[in-house]
Amino acid sequence: MAAESDLSPGEPASPGLNRRNFLIGGGAVTGLVVAWALWPRRYEPNVAATENEQIFGAYLKISEEGQVTVVVPQSEMGQGVYTVLPQILADELGADWRTVAVEPAPINPLYSNGLLAEQWAESLMPAGSEKLTENAAMQWVAQNIAVREQFIVTADSTSIPAFAESFREAGAAARILLTKAAAARWDVAWESCTVDKGVISHGERELRFGELVRDAATQDLPDPVPLRPAGTGQLIGQDVPRLDLPSKLDGSANFAGDVRLPDMVFAAIRQGPIGDTKLKSFNRQGAAKITGFIDVVKGETWIAAVATNWWAANRALDKMSPVFETKGFLPDSDKIDTALQAALDDGEGIRFVSRGETKGVFQKDNSVRARYHADAAIHAPIETRTATADYKDGGLELWMATQAPVAAVQAAARALNIGQDRVTLYPMLSGGSFDRNLDNDIAGQVALIARQMERPVQLVWSRAEDLMHDHYRAPSQARLDAAMAKAGRVEALQIKIAAPPSSREQVRRLFEGMDNVEAMRSSIGEADIKAIAGLDVPYDIPNLTVDHHSAFVGVPTGNWRSNAHSSNVFYLESFIDELAAKAGIEPLSFRMQMLNNQPRLARCLTGVAAMADWDGGLDSSGQGLACHSMRGGHIAVIASASRGGTGLEVRRISATVDIGRIIHPDIARQQIEGGIVFGLAMALGSATRFQNGLPTVKRLRDLSLPRLAEIPPIQIEFVRSEEEPVGYEELGVPAVAPAVANALFSATGVRLRQLPLFGEIS
Repeated sequence: MAAESDLSPGEPASPGLNRRNFLIGGGAVTGLVVAWALWPRRYEPNVAATENEQIFGAYLKISEEGQVTVVVPQSEMGQGVYTVLPQILADELGADWRTVAVEPAPINPLYSNGLLAEQWAESLMPAGSEKLTENAAMQWVAQNIAVREQFIVTADSTSIPAFAESFREAGAAARILLTKAAAARWDVAWESCTVDKGVISHGERELRFGELVRDAATQDLPDPVPLRPAGTGQLIGQDVPRLDLPSKLDGSANFAGDVRLPDMVFAAIRQGPIGDTKLKSFNRQGAAKITGFIDVVKGETWIAAVATNWWAANRALDKMSPVFETKGFLPDSDKIDTALQAALDDGEGIRFVSRGETKGVFQKDNSVRARYHADAAIHAPIETRTATADYKDGGLELWMATQAPVAAVQAAARALNIGQDRVTLYPMLSGGSFDRNLDNDIAGQVALIARQMERPVQLVWSRAEDLMHDHYRAPSQARLDAAMAKAGRVEALQIKIAAPPSSREQVRRLFEGMDNVEAMRSSIGEADIKAIAGLDVPYDIPNLTVDHHSAFVGVPTGNWRSNAHSSNVFYLESFIDELAAKAGIEPLSFRMQMLNNQPRLARCLTGVAAMADWDGGLDSSGQGLACHSMRGGHIAVIASASRGGTGLEVRRISATVDIGRIIHPDIARQQIEGGIVFGLAMALGSATRFQNGLPTVKRLRDLSLPRLAEIPPIQIEFVRSEEEPVGYEELGVPAVAPAVANALFSATGVRLRQLPLFGEIS
């Protein structure tokens, strides 16, 4: 049963909360600087090692048999981070790739993601402190707080740019220590020795890494540590075998659902509608008839059944028929749409981008306006939320895949009311995520179940639970206004985005332990710079404004692969095509005339046009174009599509990509190709509407995802570059939907302005 109260879309914000984790004494930068003087300056590695292994800093250990083990602090979700980062270190070390292994890092401030902290700085600070993030002092604060608060997070394609240099330095340091140990034995200058494939040589004399590890530990490093000249190593730029692939192929890789412990039982869970929900009643007697049923565990907002197998636990929940009561606003898509429209038309926007002057530029005869809409998007990784826990002697052992291990430990400790040092986390491989694993509700749930059962418990969310209690990509609406000169030039562009402050919700759940309702309530009305992500417009438009209109939608929102780039680039690139049609200029030429200061993006556009035999998208050809720059990477996409009797047919997708120097070409191709498929899925589905506090999507088949037979040929060409490597895991996503929409306009003359392209998901 559910009831509705006064909380509704558009409710004014409650007073802003200070971030206890990120501000000290409520002070500004000065207070932080003073406090930083009292914080520890050095942290020691806490990597586990056997008797025959020698630790070389936080990222590396080498055994006496020559096994090189690289310690990676980022979650492996299929994106290849367990290969690419070890590849960087091994190349600088001069290791033989056949001897390289990988293991997840323990929790330690040494593994904090400082780059991500900088990128999230504005979301981490209280509302109203935006000016602090505009100066270098705030970047310094973000970096130092990241270390102090153990900001160990995998997100926003930062693994390579955040850690590449550290891994390279770690490899260089170990190489020099090993070389100095060999040189000391031979009584030669260490600079005269060479290192290749795990062997240090001087003339005809050779020693392997394993023979030198003990002596190397006693050597001193020069300051600074010299790095190898670029191109000296043998591994960078090569398609070395993925370190995680053999175990995934033979089934020996351990995901969260693969954990098996002595005397372990299995749990399934039910949670009520989205909102301020409490468990009201259930029928325990119904569950007693299920073979294998053991017990019931109740939380305030959920109920779990425990059995000898998961299927029995899930059936027991069905038989118990739990009833939940929800107070407050029940999410409904009609109300969400109304709230977004009201925020867009009547709400006070916060301006994040301002260039030139738009006042007075817009006239009745030169203006073009379009409105766009995107529904909430669902993560739906193959692996639903899964965790295993064992509580004994006042401590907890926890096995789960998480992109935020410290937050997972905190969630479990908070649920049990024990210290964080009493929780041991074993990070598992993730069966996909798309940022789903940034949320750690399951850690607290499985901890409570394990304590009550007094034996190991594995909790698995059903597919329905995973879809109904996701943290969705925010639904949004956009209004774009352009002023056109007679020659077709865009004189001014105004972009307004109505969306909830998604990143502020995310960080409050992640770092302050707020539940969904608390995070949503505390964020109402706040501005969010990440809501306009993707709208750093690359085109040379002299007068430009971008505003965020904050809206309350009543559903929990958070990170999703490419975040707001996914919807905002659809809005921008579709509108640019509309303006090209209005001006009577073919879309490629229209873009190129506005890319005076974007040579890398322009090169991607001309490259993909040549590769895909671009015909201008004219005369109903069914070709559509879109491009995007994101986190230092650049991509241009051409889709060939039409709409037939059976729906959308995408015949081919071509992409030219510039991601700087490429470390592992095949993994880069996999990620761009996977992102393109993800973007196509977003264009067709991956979304949900809401009714009575629940999403209308309950199963994977409800998501209208493209089947394998419907995936078109995908062509990808990389631009050769010596620029610094960038994160590319999400770059393939944003430009696909607008390219497909623009192709459909070319083919049919119909302009689709919503995601998914063909309306509601039932």
